[in-house]
Amino acid sequence: MNIKTEISSEYRETELHVCSFENNDEVKGIVRELHEIYDMKVPGVDGRGNRCLLKPGEIISVYAEGQKVMALGADGVYTVSKKLYELENELGNRHFVRVSKSEIVNIRKIGKLDMSIAGTIRIIMRNGYETYVSRRNIAKIKERLIEEK
Repeated sequence: MNIKTEISSEYRETELHVCSFENNDEVKGIVRELHEIYDMKVPGVDGRGNRCLLKPGEIISVYAEGQKVMALGADGVYTVSKKLYELENELGNRHFVRVSKSEIVNIRKIGKLDMSIAGTIRIIMRNGYETYVSRRNIAKIKERLIEEK
């Protein structure tokens, strides 16, 4: 692997380019690591009232609960000040997809899909959390799962 640094006044912002002859596991791993380093952070409040910044890669699900928006992470549930649609717009290109009117999930945290109930998809996340895909979102989630491969 070659690493090059090019400093020039023609660049207005920092750019990272990953170049390879094929899209193999090494390239995917490098790109995944870069996204985790540079991804945005979601401000949240834990159950004790402590403010924290959540990395999108650590979020399993974001859902509306009454008037609040909650983010389920590996180590707990956080209250988020943004609206669900705002987070969907911000996280949508970072491996999140809407599964129902009140929830978006991190595709990379999906463990299994259960399609044993006709017309319904039950999602079982890697941590055991379960949710269902609404009928109107079935096509969208299938499309996004195919894109992720």
